[in-house]
Order: sequence, then C-alpha cells, then structure tokens
Amino acid sequence: MQGSNLRPPACKAGALPAELTARWDNGSGACDHPRVGYPSAAQRKAVLERLRTVCLALPETSERPSHGAPSFFVRDKKCFLMLLDDHHGDGRFAIWCAAPPGDQQLLVDADPQRFFVPPYVGHRGWLGVLLHQSVDWDELAGIVEDAFCAVAPPRVLEDAGLLRAAED
Repeated sequence: MQGSNLRPPACKAGALPAELTARWDNGSGACDHPRVGYPSAAQRKAVLERLRTVCLALPETSERPSHGAPSFFVRDKKCFLMLLDDHHGDGRFAIWCAAPPGDQQLLVDADPQRFFVPPYVGHRGWLGVLLHQSVDWDELAGIVEDAFCAVAPPRVLEDAGLLRAAED
C-alpha cells in the first residue's frame, strides 16, 4: 500500500525533532525545566489571593479573566500581569508579566530555575516567574511594581509617585 498515510505526518509532535517537543511534558519527564512539586489547589489559591492584594494596591488597577487566567490591568485596558496555572499543560504555576527593557534577559540568565521567557508575550520583553516553591513576596512585589510601571501611562505613575522609579 502506498500513499501519504505511510509517511509520518509533519504536523504531529511525533514527527518533530526531540528538541522541539521536549517542552511538552505530559509526565514523561521530558520537559525543559526541572520537575518540582506542583502546588496544591489550596496553595495556588493562597498565592492568587496574596498576588491579588499586591496588584490591586496599585493605582487604577483592576482584575478580570483574560485567556482563562486571572489578569491585572491598568485603567481596565493594559494588562501588566497574568497568573497561569499549567497553561496548555506546560507544568508551570507562574506569572507572566511586563518587564522593563533588559530585565527579562538579565533575570532569565541569572536564575533560569525561577525565571523564563513566556510564550506568546516573551518576544515583547515579558517575564515568566515560577511560583512552585516558596515565594519571596518582597521580590515578587518589586517585580509586580516594575510590571505595572512598564505599562502604566505616565500620568498614573506621576499621580502615584512612581514616575521617578519607572525612569531609573
């Protein structure tokens, strides 16, 4: 029997080189980031509640779901942070957030076990931060504030006294 059914389909993961499919871990251990214990539902809820408190303390910030994830916006328009829970089966409980120019590469290079370039928005300089293990909430609050400052209009930053911090 001959025909196209004998060839491996080019659009299926099985036909792709291993280095391209390694990030799609389905429990086989073939992912490109270390396996760590996934937080329980109660732990994930506690992280969301604390993250919500940090984000909503910033001026003119609101929360609503975007692409199925809790997301935080400035003036209900510009998203600065999303909390992703096993996004498309990637095995990560993490935030994706805007970052000042250069910070993404600096942090990913400094600690690739915690920071990563997120899909879809990484090309715009956004940063991924894993929340699997204990979270340094002071550091995370700084990352959240930087994300806010990266997208907020200058008037909002000026009114909040954050304009100088954003320019530094």
